[in-house]
Amino acid sequence: VKLVESGGGLVQPGGSLRLSCAASGFSFSRYGMSWYRQAPGKGRELVAGISSGGGTTNYADSVKGRFTISRDNAKNTVYLQMNSLKPEDTAVYYCKRTQGDYWGQGTQVTVSS
Repeated sequence: VKLVESGGGLVQPGGSLRLSCAASGFSFSRYGMSWYRQAPGKGRELVAGISSGGGTTNYADSVKGRFTISRDNAKNTVYLQMNSLKPEDTAVYYCKRTQGDYWGQGTQVTVSS
């Protein structure tokens, strides 16, 4: 199982970023996927999740209405569209296969003026 995140960077408050997570080594379309984040000095928290077919999604209250999780099973990729970013969204963002302890290496998102 391999998960590779990309798309992080530095963005001003109110800006947008789209994170991608390319998956390989397993039957991607059979598994739910999630995005987590870890801010400096804090524990890792669930940001959003999506079912295997993409029909069901869930979000942390802190990102509802601003973030959207989606997936393209033909491309073995899960996305996190982040809009109206706030400084408190600054963290390392990780994707995870919902079943099993499989994580990517993370991508840094910094929201600062």
